[in-house]
Amino acid sequence: MSAITNEYLRNESIASQPWPSKAFLYQPYEENQILLAENASCLAVRTYLTMLKLPFVVKQQANAEFMSPGGKRTKLPVLRVENYIYAEFEHILNFVELKGFSLSKNLTQAEKDDMRAHLCLVENFFTNAEQYISWVDEEVLTKITRQRHGCVYPFPLNHIQNWRKQWAVRRQLKIVDFLNLSLDELVEKVDKLCLSLSARLDNKLYFYGDNPTELDALVFGHLFSIFTLKLPNDVLAVTINKYRNLRQFCENIEAKYFETVVPPKRA
Repeated sequence: MSAITNEYLRNESIASQPWPSKAFLYQPYEENQILLAENASCLAVRTYLTMLKLPFVVKQQANAEFMSPGGKRTKLPVLRVENYIYAEFEHILNFVELKGFSLSKNLTQAEKDDMRAHLCLVENFFTNAEQYISWVDEEVLTKITRQRHGCVYPFPLNHIQNWRKQWAVRRQLKIVDFLNLSLDELVEKVDKLCLSLSARLDNKLYFYGDNPTELDALVFGHLFSIFTLKLPNDVLAVTINKYRNLRQFCENIEAKYFETVVPPKRA
């Protein structure tokens, strides 16, 4: 049987099964482990599933980053729905849509294409900026990142795991031309993206009108995490805070979909 046939049958099987009463979303511990980019991604998926009114249970685990079927380091969060396991926002979104759930089904095709392009831009850009702050900015790296990332490992494994993670993140940032940016250059890029998002949102409740889409969940996850995760260098929060409608956007979603979103405490 060909790979294409296998993939078709697998997708058909996914689509035919109802959403279970319990799905599990795995993420690192919020109190003392999770970092900025991870928190943003996990919150984005939680917001997305909440907007769709799909039941799920958040499971905080020290090894959430290594829960891929192959046992390798994976992007967060990790969603397990019965025998299916998916990680990170994009793949979880595709899985959920295979099961027939979508926030953007009422958009025009042009709007859907526009939203998909913005999903890619927002996810990649904010994630790289958040990783830069966590793993390149020396003050944040020294005072926050190493303690939080290494806290679940015994000595000297904590230092080894920190080094491995730092090396992997910096390699990725180098590939996307973020590693050699100065902090001022990074802030300028973030400011341009926020200006674009602010203009697109304008005075609307959500980016495409009165109802939320996947883009709203993703942007909220990143912006709210940046606003609430306390760091010694809060340059990203200061930059975003200039845009009043983006602040209000976050407040509206928090009030409607979460009784409270408790930010991780500072290590």
